[in-house]
Amino acid sequence: MSGPRMMMGGSAERSMDFKGSGKRLLRQLAPDGALLWTMLAAAVVSVGFSVAGPMVLGWATDRIFAGVVGRELPEGSTKEATIEGLRNEGDDGLADMLSGVGFTPGHGIDFTAVGQILLVALGLFLVSGALALVASRLSIKVINRSVFRMREEVQAKLSRLPLSYFDRAKRGEVLSRVTNDIDNIAQTLQQTMGQLINSLLTIVGVLAMMFWVSPLLALVALVTVPLSIFIAARVGKRSQPHFVQQWRSTGKLNAHIEEMYTGHALVKVFGRQKESAEEFAEQNEALYEAGFKAQFNSGAMQPLMFFVSNINYVLVAVVGGLRVASGTLSIGEVQAFIQYSRQFSMPLTQVASMANLVQSGVASAERVFELLDAEEQEPDAASAELPERPAGQVSLEKVSFRYDPDRPLIEDLSLSVEPGHTVAIVGPTGAGKTTLVNLLMRFYEVTGGRISLDGVDVARMSRDDLRSAIGMVLQDTWLFGGTIAENIAYGSAREVGRAEIEEAARAAHADRFIRTLPDGYDTVIDDEGSGVSAGEKQLITIARAFLSDPVILVLDEATSSVDTRTEVLIQKAMARLSHGRTSFVIAHRLSTIRDADVILVMENGAIVEQGGHDELLSAGGAYARLYSAQFAEAVAEVD
Repeated sequence: MSGPRMMMGGSAERSMDFKGSGKRLLRQLAPDGALLWTMLAAAVVSVGFSVAGPMVLGWATDRIFAGVVGRELPEGSTKEATIEGLRNEGDDGLADMLSGVGFTPGHGIDFTAVGQILLVALGLFLVSGALALVASRLSIKVINRSVFRMREEVQAKLSRLPLSYFDRAKRGEVLSRVTNDIDNIAQTLQQTMGQLINSLLTIVGVLAMMFWVSPLLALVALVTVPLSIFIAARVGKRSQPHFVQQWRSTGKLNAHIEEMYTGHALVKVFGRQKESAEEFAEQNEALYEAGFKAQFNSGAMQPLMFFVSNINYVLVAVVGGLRVASGTLSIGEVQAFIQYSRQFSMPLTQVASMANLVQSGVASAERVFELLDAEEQEPDAASAELPERPAGQVSLEKVSFRYDPDRPLIEDLSLSVEPGHTVAIVGPTGAGKTTLVNLLMRFYEVTGGRISLDGVDVARMSRDDLRSAIGMVLQDTWLFGGTIAENIAYGSAREVGRAEIEEAARAAHADRFIRTLPDGYDTVIDDEGSGVSAGEKQLITIARAFLSDPVILVLDEATSSVDTRTEVLIQKAMARLSHGRTSFVIAHRLSTIRDADVILVMENGAIVEQGGHDELLSAGGAYARLYSAQFAEAVAEVD
């Protein structure tokens, strides 16, 4: 397997490293350690007060029950005498039960004491709620800051990835990782982190209170815990691979949609709507199947955990009733314990029910980490060098390059270009013309030999310094959503004024058509350049290159997709732009290369001929064959 599928992490069936990826995701929170500890402290105190509540309410229940019992007994007697009388009458069961009740014969319910206890419980719950709100706000802040940093890391990583990564990756797949997967991580953390911490603290606090009230009942409540852990582990193991597949299918579907939307005109021209819809349906079906299986498997956890919780409740109620009957525990203590058993089971159920969210978030995190771990381009030299006087002299010395280690493309290529000269590069498709330019720009690194600019090895220069000296005008124009003025100004690394922008547009013969637009230079266009023609978009990119004022100019098939009139304008603009600059021109049009100082003919990654137009024609070699095949008809039309 090779290509994007291999690069994106292998087959969909491969199970992810849940534990490792989960730990790495949590490490993203580490820079906000102080906030995390504050949040944890607030959560501990909040849970502590919340856990104390049932015991306080149990005291109120005991007071009420003691008053009810005492009211029915004659005043003047004592608790001990009453119990002794019951035993003498043979009612040992009732005597045992009342032995655990703090009643006073003849005294009813002490509503003042009960009211004070309830006020204490209310205060505990109010403070617990306020601290829970503080913990929640801190949790949200930590999560948003962590996701903010993750987006920054991804953006920085994308700028460090080599061009080869984007050559192999589908754009929609990369966008899915940068947008959908990071959004899913944020949603997962927001919905689970605070609740998970609260649930775990509640489990610990409630368990401590349960052992304090009755170790026997606590052990009874713990009987179902191994069953809960077994269910969570089994369900999680079954559902995790489906979450991995779900997000892989999401990336593939996004890639297909992005490709079909970008090329929707071609899809219609070639009548491929049906095939496109069928592929969409296939990818959509795969996403549905993966999503259904993931949600169904993980969704089974909550009802199973509720079933276990009910078993726990029944066991505690039965054993607790027996302990009250024996007088070992009071009714209030059993009431508190039953609440604790519910509080104990509920966090376990909540943790289990969050498993699908956690698994989905970790699956997305692994996809983002795969991007962050992708092999980067070689870093710039520690001590970057710069030419003393940039003039545009380019030298290639025995340069070799291959995309695939087993398939050489360029071997032992040498070339010297003097400052200010125009070099035309021609040859059949796949000869290595564009690759040569990519090596000059350091989009790819040479596998052998060296390329130098004004005597300095480009490998010793920083990429920013190198590329700032080179202006490119490509066949595929690229514009972004914004005004035309902003698109032209994009060519300069410094702040430029409107006068400089308009001067660059005039030099590129773009000023005239720009002024005919509704808002002139302030006309807003989208990233596809809607509202302007292909030739006009090309003129805008040339104006952008003018503004960058490069030492070296690269023109890669810049006029291959425009009409003859626009081509004339573009040729004039490029002639002005290339004047006094070293220029590399990759083109098939005769008008582009006839006046070049040197014409290089490339075949199979090697320069097989070089010289002037007339010289190469008279030689009757590879250039002459290309001329006969590609240019003879064009010359006839011009003449």
